[in-house]
Amino acid sequence: MLALWVFAIIDLILIDDSRVRGLNKVLWLFVILLLPAIGSILWFTIGRGGDNGGARRTIGPDDDPTFLRNLRRDEELDERIRRLEQELADLDDDPPKD
Repeated sequence: MLALWVFAIIDLILIDDSRVRGLNKVLWLFVILLLPAIGSILWFTIGRGGDNGGARRTIGPDDDPTFLRNLRRDEELDERIRRLEQELADLDDDPPKD
């Protein structure tokens, strides 16, 4: 019973706030401390939520359709890159000056 009580307290302290259900962490701590057996069992059955409570997972910007929809091409930068590429190509065409 002592191991369950200690494990419940440590789990409560380390768990992310978004996964706590029912009460906030401080109230859960009081429940576990005042009612060791029942409080620990209640914590694991009621208070401890699953994977972020069904929250949407974070995705990278290249997988986010909203980001991709709002992405605009920067024409000025593209034109500058084209000019630099053309300058490099012109330099490649010139014979060496030895």
